[in-house]
Amino acid sequence: MAQGTPTPVDFWFDPQCPWAWIASRWIHEVALLRPVEVRWRVMSLAVLNEGRDLPERWRAANGIGPVRVCAAAEQKYGPEVLGRLYTELGTRYHHEKAPRDRATAAAALEAAGLDGDLAEAMDTAEYDAALRRSHREGMEQVGDDVGTPVISVAGNAFFGPVVTPVPRGAAAAKLWDGVLAVTSTDGFFELKRTRDRRPSFD
Repeated sequence: MAQGTPTPVDFWFDPQCPWAWIASRWIHEVALLRPVEVRWRVMSLAVLNEGRDLPERWRAANGIGPVRVCAAAEQKYGPEVLGRLYTELGTRYHHEKAPRDRATAAAALEAAGLDGDLAEAMDTAEYDAALRRSHREGMEQVGDDVGTPVISVAGNAFFGPVVTPVPRGAAAAKLWDGVLAVTSTDGFFELKRTRDRRPSFD
Protein backbone atom coordinates (compact mmCIF):
# COMPACT_ATOMS: atom_id res chain seq x y z
CA MET A 1 0.00 0.00 0.00
CA ALA A 2 1.25 3.49 -0.85
CA GLN A 3 2.33 5.51 2.18
CA GLY A 4 3.52 9.04 2.89
CA THR A 5 2.42 12.40 1.56
CA PRO A 6 1.18 11.90 -2.01
CA THR A 7 3.27 13.38 -4.80
CA PRO A 8 1.15 15.06 -7.49
CA VAL A 9 1.48 13.40 -10.88
CA ASP A 10 0.02 15.28 -13.85
CA PHE A 11 -1.10 12.96 -16.64
CA TRP A 12 -2.06 14.49 -19.99
CA PHE A 13 -4.23 12.24 -22.15
CA ASP A 14 -6.28 12.06 -25.30
CA PRO A 15 -8.99 9.46 -24.59
CA GLN A 16 -8.69 7.98 -28.09
CA CYS A 17 -5.01 6.95 -27.85
CA PRO A 18 -4.64 3.23 -27.00
CA TRP A 19 -1.09 3.68 -25.68
CA ALA A 20 -2.18 6.48 -23.35
CA TRP A 21 -5.02 4.24 -22.18
CA ILE A 22 -2.60 1.47 -21.24
CA ALA A 23 -0.36 3.96 -19.44
CA SER A 24 -3.36 5.34 -17.56
CA ARG A 25 -4.29 1.89 -16.27
CA TRP A 26 -0.64 1.41 -15.28
CA ILE A 27 -0.60 4.66 -13.30
CA HIS A 28 -3.68 3.44 -11.40
CA GLU A 29 -1.64 0.39 -10.41
CA VAL A 30 1.28 2.62 -9.40
CA ALA A 31 -1.00 4.65 -7.12
CA LEU A 32 -1.71 1.51 -5.10
CA LEU A 33 1.97 1.00 -4.31
CA ARG A 34 3.57 4.44 -4.41
CA PRO A 35 2.49 7.70 -2.70
CA VAL A 36 1.24 9.46 -5.82
CA GLU A 37 -1.89 11.47 -6.56
CA VAL A 38 -2.82 11.54 -10.24
CA ARG A 39 -4.19 14.78 -11.68
CA TRP A 40 -5.77 14.16 -15.07
CA ARG A 41 -5.19 16.75 -17.78
CA VAL A 42 -6.46 16.94 -21.36
CA MET A 43 -4.41 17.14 -24.52
CA SER A 44 -5.31 16.44 -28.14
CA LEU A 45 -3.59 14.46 -30.86
CA ALA A 46 -5.68 16.41 -33.38
CA VAL A 47 -4.20 19.65 -32.08
CA LEU A 48 -0.70 18.17 -31.89
CA ASN A 49 -0.83 17.08 -35.52
CA GLU A 50 -2.32 20.21 -37.02
CA GLY A 51 -0.47 21.06 -40.22
CA ARG A 52 1.22 17.66 -40.44
CA ASP A 53 0.87 15.47 -43.53
CA LEU A 54 -1.00 12.46 -42.15
CA PRO A 55 -3.35 9.92 -43.77
CA GLU A 56 -6.99 10.98 -43.74
CA ARG A 57 -7.93 7.64 -42.16
CA TRP A 58 -5.72 8.46 -39.19
CA ARG A 59 -7.17 11.95 -38.87
CA ALA A 60 -10.70 10.56 -38.85
CA ALA A 61 -9.83 8.09 -36.10
CA ASN A 62 -8.21 10.74 -33.91
CA GLY A 63 -10.50 13.72 -34.19
CA ILE A 64 -10.92 16.38 -31.56
CA GLY A 65 -14.51 15.53 -30.54
CA PRO A 66 -13.96 13.17 -27.59
CA VAL A 67 -11.39 15.36 -25.87
CA ARG A 68 -13.71 18.34 -26.33
CA VAL A 69 -16.23 16.41 -24.23
CA CYS A 70 -13.58 16.01 -21.52
CA ALA A 71 -12.81 19.73 -21.64
CA ALA A 72 -16.52 20.54 -21.34
CA ALA A 73 -16.89 18.24 -18.32
CA GLU A 74 -13.85 19.79 -16.67
CA GLN A 75 -15.23 23.28 -17.18
CA LYS A 76 -18.62 22.38 -15.71
CA TYR A 77 -17.55 20.16 -12.82
CA GLY A 78 -13.85 20.74 -12.23
CA PRO A 79 -10.76 18.64 -13.03
CA GLU A 80 -11.58 16.02 -10.41
CA VAL A 81 -14.16 14.42 -12.76
CA LEU A 82 -11.69 13.76 -15.57
CA GLY A 83 -10.35 10.51 -14.13
CA ARG A 84 -13.68 8.74 -13.97
CA LEU A 85 -14.85 10.16 -17.31
CA TYR A 86 -11.63 8.98 -18.93
CA THR A 87 -12.21 5.51 -17.49
CA GLU A 88 -15.71 5.39 -18.93
CA LEU A 89 -14.65 6.68 -22.35
CA GLY A 90 -11.56 4.50 -22.52
CA THR A 91 -13.44 1.37 -21.57
CA ARG A 92 -15.93 1.98 -24.36
CA TYR A 93 -13.38 2.95 -27.00
CA HIS A 94 -10.63 0.45 -26.32
CA HIS A 95 -12.34 -2.58 -24.77
CA GLU A 96 -15.84 -2.45 -26.21
CA LYS A 97 -14.80 -0.95 -29.58
CA ALA A 98 -17.74 1.45 -29.39
CA PRO A 99 -18.04 4.14 -32.06
CA ARG A 100 -16.47 7.45 -31.13
CA ASP A 101 -19.69 9.32 -31.60
CA ARG A 102 -22.03 11.47 -29.56
CA ALA A 103 -24.08 8.53 -28.26
CA THR A 104 -20.99 6.80 -26.85
CA ALA A 105 -19.83 10.03 -25.24
CA ALA A 106 -23.26 10.58 -23.68
CA ALA A 107 -23.29 7.05 -22.26
CA ALA A 108 -19.81 7.55 -20.79
CA LEU A 109 -20.78 10.88 -19.25
CA GLU A 110 -23.88 9.43 -17.63
CA ALA A 111 -21.97 6.39 -16.33
CA ALA A 112 -19.51 8.82 -14.74
CA GLY A 113 -22.40 10.64 -13.04
CA LEU A 114 -22.16 13.65 -15.35
CA ASP A 115 -24.56 15.48 -17.66
CA GLY A 116 -25.01 13.45 -20.84
CA ASP A 117 -25.86 16.59 -22.77
CA LEU A 118 -22.19 17.56 -22.59
CA ALA A 119 -21.72 15.12 -25.47
CA GLU A 120 -22.86 17.98 -27.69
CA ALA A 121 -19.43 19.51 -27.10
CA MET A 122 -18.06 17.05 -29.67
CA ASP A 123 -19.32 19.29 -32.45
CA THR A 124 -18.55 22.75 -31.12
CA ALA A 125 -15.40 24.80 -30.63
CA GLU A 126 -16.78 26.33 -27.42
CA TYR A 127 -14.23 24.58 -25.21
CA ASP A 128 -11.29 24.62 -27.62
CA ALA A 129 -9.50 27.55 -25.96
CA ALA A 130 -9.37 25.71 -22.62
CA LEU A 131 -8.41 22.47 -24.35
CA ARG A 132 -5.59 24.12 -26.26
CA ARG A 133 -4.34 25.83 -23.11
CA SER A 134 -4.14 22.52 -21.25
CA HIS A 135 -2.54 20.87 -24.27
CA ARG A 136 0.07 23.61 -24.48
CA GLU A 137 0.90 23.34 -20.78
CA GLY A 138 1.76 19.69 -21.29
CA MET A 139 3.70 20.11 -24.51
CA GLU A 140 5.75 23.02 -23.18
CA GLN A 141 7.36 20.58 -20.76
CA VAL A 142 8.37 17.95 -23.32
CA GLY A 143 8.40 19.52 -26.80
CA ASP A 144 6.23 18.88 -29.85
CA ASP A 145 7.88 15.73 -31.22
CA VAL A 146 6.06 13.39 -28.83
CA GLY A 147 2.48 12.31 -28.30
CA THR A 148 0.24 11.19 -25.45
CA PRO A 149 0.54 10.55 -22.60
CA VAL A 150 2.70 13.25 -21.11
CA ILE A 151 3.48 12.73 -17.43
CA SER A 152 4.95 15.32 -15.09
CA VAL A 153 6.11 14.59 -11.54
CA ALA A 154 8.20 16.85 -9.29
CA GLY A 155 9.41 18.95 -12.20
CA ASN A 156 10.33 15.90 -14.27
CA ALA A 157 8.19 15.57 -17.43
CA PHE A 158 8.31 12.91 -20.12
CA PHE A 159 6.31 11.23 -22.87
CA GLY A 160 5.16 7.68 -22.29
CA PRO A 161 5.82 5.05 -21.28
CA VAL A 162 4.67 3.17 -24.37
CA VAL A 163 4.17 -0.34 -23.04
CA THR A 164 1.88 -3.33 -23.50
CA PRO A 165 0.15 -5.07 -21.81
CA VAL A 166 -0.66 -3.08 -18.68
CA PRO A 167 2.05 -3.63 -16.02
CA ARG A 168 0.33 -4.61 -12.80
CA GLY A 169 1.25 -5.05 -9.17
CA ALA A 170 4.94 -5.13 -8.37
CA ALA A 171 5.79 -4.87 -12.09
CA ALA A 172 3.94 -1.56 -12.26
CA ALA A 173 5.87 -0.16 -9.31
CA LYS A 174 9.17 -1.42 -10.72
CA LEU A 175 8.51 0.32 -14.04
CA TRP A 176 7.55 3.54 -12.24
CA ASP A 177 10.76 3.54 -10.22
CA GLY A 178 12.81 2.87 -13.34
CA VAL A 179 11.08 5.52 -15.44
CA LEU A 180 11.67 8.12 -12.75
CA ALA A 181 15.31 7.09 -12.36
CA VAL A 182 15.96 7.41 -16.08
CA THR A 183 13.95 10.52 -16.88
CA SER A 184 15.20 12.48 -13.89
CA THR A 185 18.81 12.05 -15.02
CA ASP A 186 20.15 15.41 -16.15
CA GLY A 187 20.62 15.51 -19.90
CA PHE A 188 18.67 12.31 -20.57
CA PHE A 189 16.37 12.51 -23.60
CA GLU A 190 15.42 9.24 -25.20
CA LEU A 191 15.31 5.45 -25.16
CA LYS A 192 13.40 3.74 -27.95
CA ARG A 193 12.92 0.51 -29.87
CA THR A 194 10.54 -0.45 -32.66
CA ARG A 195 7.15 -1.65 -31.48
CA ASP A 196 6.44 -5.22 -32.58
CA ARG A 197 3.15 -5.73 -30.75
CA ARG A 198 -0.24 -4.10 -30.96
CA PRO A 199 -1.67 -2.55 -27.78
CA SER A 200 -3.18 -5.12 -25.43
CA PHE A 201 -5.65 -3.97 -22.80
CA ASP A 202 -5.53 -7.10 -20.62
